Amino acid sequence: MMQAEARLFSPAMKRTGDWILSQELPSDITIKVDDAAFNLHKLPLASRCGYIKKQVTGVGGSKVTHLEITGMPGGTKAFELVIKFCYGVNFEIAVDNVAMLRCAAEHLEMTEECKPRNLVGRTEAYLEEVALASLEGAVTVLRKAEELLPASEKARLIGSQFGMSLGPPGGGGGGYNGVSAAMSREVDDWCADELTALRIDTFQRVMIAMKARGFKGIAMGTLIMLYAQKSLRRLDMQGRDGKKMGARQEHEKRVVLETIVSLLPRENNTMSVSFLSMLLRAAIHLDTTLACRLDLEKRMAAQLGQAVIDDLLIPSSSPDAGTTAYDIDAVQRILTGYLDQESETAPRLDYNTDDDFSSAASPPHSDVAQVGRLMESYLAEIASDENLSIDKFTALAELIPERARFNEDGMYRAIDIYLKVRSCH
Repeated sequence: MMQAEARLFSPAMKRTGDWILSQELPSDITIKVDDAAFNLHKLPLASRCGYIKKQVTGVGGSKVTHLEITGMPGGTKAFELVIKFCYGVNFEIAVDNVAMLRCAAEHLEMTEECKPRNLVGRTEAYLEEVALASLEGAVTVLRKAEELLPASEKARLIGSQFGMSLGPPGGGGGGYNGVSAAMSREVDDWCADELTALRIDTFQRVMIAMKARGFKGIAMGTLIMLYAQKSLRRLDMQGRDGKKMGARQEHEKRVVLETIVSLLPRENNTMSVSFLSMLLRAAIHLDTTLACRLDLEKRMAAQLGQAVIDDLLIPSSSPDAGTTAYDIDAVQRILTGYLDQESETAPRLDYNTDDDFSSAASPPHSDVAQVGRLMESYLAEIASDENLSIDKFTALAELIPERARFNEDGMYRAIDIYLKVRSCH
């Protein structure tokens, strides 16, 4: 159970702070943060805050009676807690405020060099021992840190060290290890909702940190799928007749999609073909980079034996009236990729690298007949398109190898439809 809070000071220190704040010692400096002014004392603040110490010491420092602190992370709310810390007033560090306090401490240079057991060290200890000890706490900190950018990035709240909260490498002790049962235990609905609500750059950092800690497979794939579905759910991908979005929104969606594709696990069968097809449709619609689209096509090729006809009916995004309704070139590349992998009969060792697909990415030979039937059904589906040229139709038909044809019925049916449609004109 996560410890809810951390108490900083003893009753004696609190009494000392109360004495300093009393009317017995008049204030000697007014500090402005945002629209608020605080009448305070130089000594307790300068003893803890390196930034304030620089302003009130040295030549002319004693004459400083007013100081404005700009860009304060967390604004007046954070500064009020900093004041309490400097004056020895007891207060609580909690999961909800530790990110704000850490950023404020960084901004005001409240380091160990200034004074031992300072706020930077206290918040770092709380993060390591409490807040980042569970995934729930870590996600809460991340959500709060997003509100504090870029200060939270400077304070290293959003970065590779986030992986500390994700358990030991390899998923030891029941963490993410690619098993869906473990996924259901570790990532409940709340956690998934919180993770998928992160900005794409923060979500990317979380996924990279998880990967560095040995998390992979279905667990990461499920989170990525949920994030993609949530971020792309309002995207209209009905081909050339789809509604156009604004240029800025389209750019944001493109960045999200390209990042999602770059995060997809390299292990085969961690994402369904239907999901990959959805991403490819979105990639074509948003005109992502060629590398992004080819990556998705390669992934679909590796799992083509699991596809259904709807997965291949990818709308064409071309605005030209003479183009086909579906992106046939993409499907041709997918089939070619499948056949290339299928022809590699020599077994490959699985070195489990991140740069290449593992040996499991090679399609099993038992898929060939199934893929053949799928492609014949696809030919029959697109044969009625009046804009489909004979060259493109025959090129795709000739790609289907003889060993993939159980009989010629499917091919004859596709040819028959193609000829009948054109005989009517």
